[in-house]
Amino acid sequence: MARGVRDSGLVNADWYTRLAARFATRLTLRGWVILAAGVVLFANAVLVNSRDMLFVASLMIVAPLVAAGYVSLRPARVEVTRVFRPPIVPVGGESVVSLQLSNLSATPLSGAWWADTPSPGVEAPPAAILPLVSRNGATGATVRLEYTVVPRHRGVYDVGPLRVSRQDPFGFARSNRTAGSPHDLIVTPRVTPLPGNGLAQSSNDGSIRELVRQATPTSDELIAREYRPGDALRRVNWPATARHGEIMVRQEEQRSNPEARIVLDTTLAGAAGLGAGHLPPHLGAGFELEIELAASVGVHLLDAGYRVEVIELGASQLLPGDQQTLGGLHGDVPATFRAPGGDRALLEALASVVPVPWPTRSARLAAERRAPLRAALRGAQPSLPTFAMLVSVSEADVDDLVALARHCEPAVALVQRTVGAPARERLQAAGWRCVELATAENLEDVWNDVSGERGANHD
Repeated sequence: MARGVRDSGLVNADWYTRLAARFATRLTLRGWVILAAGVVLFANAVLVNSRDMLFVASLMIVAPLVAAGYVSLRPARVEVTRVFRPPIVPVGGESVVSLQLSNLSATPLSGAWWADTPSPGVEAPPAAILPLVSRNGATGATVRLEYTVVPRHRGVYDVGPLRVSRQDPFGFARSNRTAGSPHDLIVTPRVTPLPGNGLAQSSNDGSIRELVRQATPTSDELIAREYRPGDALRRVNWPATARHGEIMVRQEEQRSNPEARIVLDTTLAGAAGLGAGHLPPHLGAGFELEIELAASVGVHLLDAGYRVEVIELGASQLLPGDQQTLGGLHGDVPATFRAPGGDRALLEALASVVPVPWPTRSARLAAERRAPLRAALRGAQPSLPTFAMLVSVSEADVDDLVALARHCEPAVALVQRTVGAPARERLQAAGWRCVELATAENLEDVWNDVSGERGANHD
């Protein structure tokens, strides 16, 4: 019963809020000035006992109140349809917001103003005069409005509802009414194109590709077959051609179903104890760089045909669910992306990832009882190419990464300056190759170095 009463109260409060928002009426600056002047003049009229002054003062007081009632009884009733082109845009990209507004009132909309109301982070144009919209059912009862937004930060932003304002003929009062519901604009992290195809440059057969072949029993062997029209000349197997006396080509050059792993540092140990919304600026910038690196590496691998597994050190955000509370190394199932469509799904998922607290000790113990073996390592290949994006790791995070190292070949950690020297030393001793990366502009050079390495495990 108590729950029903509480729910009823919430429903009533929500109904009142929506009603107040739809029928918000207020006096303009001119209306307040006229009303205040009327009150002062009314007081003087009473003091001097002037009937003429009392009549004028009454008109000045009543006029703004009548204007407020007028706009309240004749608000702008409109229906709005909102479309984004495109609905998913990278940081710094442009999206056109198209609004189709239909007049539901019995009278034309004249002298009205319109303004969209996006959430912070997206800038909408200032309020503007609404083009004349005819009455409901008449020709010209619909008008199309468009404007462009250029989001500067990734995230999922609410755009809307539309606010339509209407004034009385004297400009004493204004009625604000909202129309339509908010729509999500997804702003994905910026992606830096990486050279090569997969984990090795096409111009050589780097050690990473060779390690992947040796580590994965499902890799296809190089099989020579007869040349077929359309085969690339670079795939000609010259020794087999000389042996068979006819042109032979390589059947496969790499794995048919390669896999790779990305580890995201979402706990940010350097911000521990600061509370939500109190992230230091340097860690906030580092976290955004980490997400951009993960997006660039993930999209590159997906385009090369890899199945990409993403592990979060903190509570899972890429795969929300009842059990997704501890992270990929503490019992949760890692998120998996594969082509086709995996690149878009990955970018959409990364758009809303935020720093989260590290799981408490009791939560970790409960996870170990529920899943004694880390979910990230269950059913995995003996060794997978792994790329860890690290911003500020705790000792517990380092312990997890050290345990994960034996399941990675190669193990590459893209670390930022905020990662301390002791953590780097432990990771390098466990087999991680730590590569410092300060900006996304250096990612291409770092990727060339990583994909072209010759057996080096340490810096």
